[in-house]
Amino acid sequence: MPKSTEYEAKIPDGDGFISYDAEENGVWHDLITRQLPAVQQHMARPYLNGLQILDMPVERVPQCSDISAKLSALTGWKVEPVPALIGFGKFFGMLADRTFPAASFIRKRKHFDYIEEPDIFHEIFGHTPLLTDPAFAAFSQAIGEAGTRCDKADYSWLIRLYWFSIEFGLMRENGRLKALGSGLASSITELPWALSDGPEHRPFDVIDILRTPYRIDIHQPVYFVIDDLQDLFTAAERDLLADVAQARSLGLHDPKYPPKEAA
Repeated sequence: MPKSTEYEAKIPDGDGFISYDAEENGVWHDLITRQLPAVQQHMARPYLNGLQILDMPVERVPQCSDISAKLSALTGWKVEPVPALIGFGKFFGMLADRTFPAASFIRKRKHFDYIEEPDIFHEIFGHTPLLTDPAFAAFSQAIGEAGTRCDKADYSWLIRLYWFSIEFGLMRENGRLKALGSGLASSITELPWALSDGPEHRPFDVIDILRTPYRIDIHQPVYFVIDDLQDLFTAAERDLLADVAQARSLGLHDPKYPPKEAA
């Protein structure tokens, strides 16, 4: 995640309500109406089912409390607004407690096509539909629980499993490649790229994923594909700390992307 941001968290009132102005609601409207056609075409059924269940408003930014009420009844999860940047320790702890940390601000028009740090559009539109699914909900919690037990030095290893599954995972559905990850659902350009012949598509393998480096500011050169949501249930039951130890002993793969240029 970026080390600094020009965005500030929006603080809920005593009833949990966050006030968004007309410009912010307009950005939400324009983002969601632009993204919906691509999502309907390219996203996998678990995401689309969740999107239908949550029935998000189009004209305004959804309230976290409204999303939480629906998630709680389905999988026991809730959404809690947080500052733009939180540490891995807090992030893993919240996931372990079945609480999704959602940055409460929405991007400015100048960042309409891409924002490096997650905003409320990515958090709500990208992530929460998948948390209606028991497999994704259990897998997310398992990663969080592993993160609360591992050393800080292992955070960067464990987060790769989250990155290449919940953020940028793919799924084979009725013989066709579909997008599953939240980062893909909320990106107008990376969603079709991920399913094209451009990147490498690898089978879902926990050790392979833990050894695969990534950059957050480019389209991924490699994506991992699950064949069934049972793959996530199975992964959630693994000893992820033992997996991290094995991956560390084997070392990282050589990156498939160029080094980031100095600012």
